[in-house]
Amino acid sequence: MYPQPKPFLSLEDWLEGERADLEGRSEYLDGEVFAMTGASMKHNAIVINIGSELRTQLKGRPCQVYANDMKVIIRSANAGKYPDLIAYCGEPELLDDRQDVLLNPSLIVEVLSDSTAAYDRGDKFALYRRIPSLREYLLVSQARVRVERYRRGADDHWTLTDYAGLEDQVPLESLDCVLALAEIYDKVELATVAL
Repeated sequence: MYPQPKPFLSLEDWLEGERADLEGRSEYLDGEVFAMTGASMKHNAIVINIGSELRTQLKGRPCQVYANDMKVIIRSANAGKYPDLIAYCGEPELLDDRQDVLLNPSLIVEVLSDSTAAYDRGDKFALYRRIPSLREYLLVSQARVRVERYRRGADDHWTLTDYAGLEDQVPLESLDCVLALAEIYDKVELATVAL
């Protein structure tokens, strides 16, 4: 028996389906659709903490932060994603009048889980790097106090800086903000992990 070819789904068809489906979300990569699962209480707390901190610091400035449901399309990779948080400064570049797809994020944040950590660090980050406007990428652990900040340099190379103490602060040059790890992990119960 020969394997059956998977039906090809265009990026436009995926987006139309996402906009019509009120029950679930999926991500898209080059014709394939991947269902997304729900997030844990820790994951949601971290996303809200970061979003709240950024919103406060961006008040009165031409910048905005969005959580969970704002999509990002990476046309050069034929991909559609739902980052945990995205932010930009200046004028938003939106796909269309629906205003649910941002094309020019300067910051993307992903909260790591056991099932997504390798993908978020590897293939997903490779996709995100294809977004010309992206300046910083944060990976935030929900298992322990740890934030990895990747920053795009002028030469288009990415550098990693690790933060692992509650007293640490993460500078976000793309937004001219600072995130304190004590605020990121406020009211988030973490297991004690020896490194």
